[in-house]
Amino acid sequence: MILDLAKLEEKIEPLRARSLELEKLLSDPKVIQNPSEAQRLGKEYKDTLNTLKRFAELKNITEQIAETKELALKSTEPELKDLALSEVQVLEQKQRALQREILSSLLPSNPDWVRNCIVEIRAAAGGEESALFAQDLMRMYIKFAESRGWHTDILSSHPSAKGGFKEVIFSVEGEKPFQNFRFESGVHRVQRIPITEASGRIHTSTVTVAVLPEADEVDLVIDPKDLKIDVFRASGHGGQHVNVTDSAVRITHIPTGTTASCQDERSQYKNKSKALKILRARLLEAKKEEEAARTASQRRSQVGTGERSEKIRTYNFPQNRVTDHRVDLTLYNLGEILDGKIDPIIEALLEREIESNL
Repeated sequence: MILDLAKLEEKIEPLRARSLELEKLLSDPKVIQNPSEAQRLGKEYKDTLNTLKRFAELKNITEQIAETKELALKSTEPELKDLALSEVQVLEQKQRALQREILSSLLPSNPDWVRNCIVEIRAAAGGEESALFAQDLMRMYIKFAESRGWHTDILSSHPSAKGGFKEVIFSVEGEKPFQNFRFESGVHRVQRIPITEASGRIHTSTVTVAVLPEADEVDLVIDPKDLKIDVFRASGHGGQHVNVTDSAVRITHIPTGTTASCQDERSQYKNKSKALKILRARLLEAKKEEEAARTASQRRSQVGTGERSEKIRTYNFPQNRVTDHRVDLTLYNLGEILDGKIDPIIEALLEREIESNL
């Protein structure tokens, strides 16, 4: 979704005045003598100039797109027309990427946005069909992460009998993944004919998604004495090591009762490391929400109860339709969305956020 250039320029204009103001401040002797203040203003100045530079690039690319489209329209040579249309597609991809970066930079700063994140997907209403769609969502998110050059790592999973997931948790590492994935928190509803349905009736199922910023060790100190670590034999669908070695790990934070477990790796050490990563993210979320007793309430605020009526997005297979109910956006390219091409949805949510904050 491309925001109108003139509308975007109105939001950019205050940055031009701010950049001139910052130039004066950075040359002020009082600021120069205050290293922390100079560093803070220097970063703001750099970010402001980067946004203005991106906007200049966006204007240039928008002009190129218009000129290339006109060339394709006027061309009588099929090969030249195809070449021009191909170039338009490349330019439009750059246009969307630049707009996404600009919109993100215009939002009020949030320190969590630069963090890596942990995504928790759970089957909710709908039984086995819900578990199968949880797998679809995991695949969608991993492909989306790959398109951004981010790294994903499965931290914990509980497969279902038909090959889906009752629960799957993975981390995303890269350039500000939480800033984008935070929009995915909530209830996702799917409408389709399940493979388990013999009569061909359309079923409605739900999957819940919670996205937590990953915690660094400096964010909170966990006393090892407050951790209870249980080692047990892995169970379920998972490979030859299941039910053979005591490699699965469950960690409980005794003061809050918060738990995290992992059984995906053969190595007990690796399972412990992944479980600690999940636990740390949950404790950080609890700390931020001032709910030291347990983090479950914060995650419930993201995902609700999983009932079909509590939805942020609907995936309707018979109509090839995806609707994000928060911005009333409907797209008829379900296959592409499930292949990880969720950028138009994220851009629409960013645009709404811009409108509500500026």
